[in-house]
Amino acid sequence: MPFDPANLRYDANGLIPAIAQDYQSGEVLMMAWMNAKSIAITLEKGHVTYWSRSRNALWAKGESSGHVQTLREMRIDCDRDCLLLLVDQVGPACHTNRRSCFYTAIRDGDEVEILKPIED
Repeated sequence: MPFDPANLRYDANGLIPAIAQDYQSGEVLMMAWMNAKSIAITLEKGHVTYWSRSRNALWAKGESSGHVQTLREMRIDCDRDCLLLLVDQVGPACHTNRRSCFYTAIRDGDEVEILKPIED
């Protein structure tokens, strides 16, 4: 059955959450938003493109930093309202220069930074 982005379940703003995961290691890298157009572009070009809510525009991951994500596989959850992107990540995924955006853990009631920024 051919895939049609229109068959996904988007929120009231036409967006769907997308979780980026490293294709090789399984490490969760980041979460961002996509719309039908960014999904179509990602599938066509193989370079992950998101929808930036702050810029109100399409955002090709790594367009300014060079830290691109190449799509290896896109998966849809059972409710069709969330995507999992298996990617090859070049450099850090987070704008804070960390490998993952999930660099803070709650341990024994305290917030603990578990990933340091990558040194250039």
